[in-house]
Amino acid sequence: MAPTAITAFWGVSMLFVVTPGADWAFAISAGLRRRAAPAVLGMLSGHVLAVLIVAAGVGALVARYPLALTVLTVAGALYLVWLGIGTLRTPAVVREGAELVEASPGRWMLKGLGISGLNPKVTLLFLAILPQFTAADSSVPLGVQIVVLGAVHLVGCAAVYFAVGFGAGAVLGARPAAARAVSIVSGVAMIVIGMVLLVGQLVR
Repeated sequence: MAPTAITAFWGVSMLFVVTPGADWAFAISAGLRRRAAPAVLGMLSGHVLAVLIVAAGVGALVARYPLALTVLTVAGALYLVWLGIGTLRTPAVVREGAELVEASPGRWMLKGLGISGLNPKVTLLFLAILPQFTAADSSVPLGVQIVVLGAVHLVGCAAVYFAVGFGAGAVLGARPAAARAVSIVSGVAMIVIGMVLLVGQLVR
């Protein structure tokens, strides 16, 4: 497997990762509630699942059926809207010396899994873009190539998502008003992204 292909894919995948979207909004929301670690681990689990699905050949099968991709996109959009509404209903409120009473780490992991597992950006990356960086005539099996590229992507995801989540908690943790404002913005961002995706599907 050519190192140039790995490097090129890393560059493309990082463009996806560093572009703020639902994943960033969720990481920030979790960081403000001191749940960055489980939330990010949940999102990374979703990426791992996507890699395994593509490596197993299921991704190519799904890509052949537009209706399947449409259903995944609509489900992801509705999930984002639901999370956004939940964030607006209970924005993060940081009080000095007080512990936040939030959902368990396990629930945050499940939310993170849903965010990445149903994220159209992740679907596009793994179903449409990643296969272009593999070589059918390589001595390395196709499934192994996909796993290697997926691992490269996961390293970048982990670095960015943990930085965003813990950074939000550290920078805004002592600023209640700012934390609440950012939490509300994150909720609105999730709702807007979800609605844009839904409208896009209706237009099609």
